[in-house]
Amino acid sequence: MERFFKKIEKVRKEEILWNVPEQKQGLIAVVGGNSQNFRTSVKVSEFLIANYPIREVDLVLPDALEKKLPPLENTKFLTSTESGSFADGDELTRVLNLADFNLLVGDFSKNSVTAKALADAVKKAEKPLMMTRDAVDLLAENQPERWLMNDNVIIMATMAQMVKLLRAAYYPKMLTLTQPLIQVAEALHKFTLSYPVSLVVLHDEQILIVKSGEVQVLALEKTNFSPLTLWGGEAAAKIAALNLFNPGNFAEATAVALAD
Repeated sequence: MERFFKKIEKVRKEEILWNVPEQKQGLIAVVGGNSQNFRTSVKVSEFLIANYPIREVDLVLPDALEKKLPPLENTKFLTSTESGSFADGDELTRVLNLADFNLLVGDFSKNSVTAKALADAVKKAEKPLMMTRDAVDLLAENQPERWLMNDNVIIMATMAQMVKLLRAAYYPKMLTLTQPLIQVAEALHKFTLSYPVSLVVLHDEQILIVKSGEVQVLALEKTNFSPLTLWGGEAAAKIAALNLFNPGNFAEATAVALAD
């Protein structure tokens, strides 16, 4: 077996869960939604508040929603496009850099203004930032090589999204949906040596957790998720929370979040 490749046979939870504090600590910003769809952002925020001792969970939405929603605690509304999604990259950057951890949870409307605003903000993000669901698609379309050099970035993606991202970045190593696991692991190993991002990728019922060229593989059957529920927002929320409390221990915190 390749030296960079390791299958996780048993998830060791004790050390990771020990670092979850008794008193509330930290600030997570949950960013997403548009004028037509914002349920996942609200659901993820509520899940984090209910399940983890986080001092503050900020729900960050486009201001096209401000008059449509009842007053919500810790909600920030940012400038939106005419279609009702985020419009201002500098404004979004300021909000992201106030948090200890950021989660771009998706439901962004597909338009070039929002894609640019997100790409600009991700490029400048100074705090850990995780993107998932359609946030990955949108950011892959906007010169991803600009923000892929930010070592604060975590990408939680399907294989189809990773294929799209590597192509958009003109990465020379080929990645396809039909490759066996070891070939996918090798490609992602080399990708994270070229770009300092961290990855959580689902391929063939296996979750690849990748950072700095090291690939750890967790069988989906060892988690509490299915190929569908993995993308509902709860898995991303768990990963965000445990990485907030375990900085510098990405692979282990992520594996525990998925298996717990």
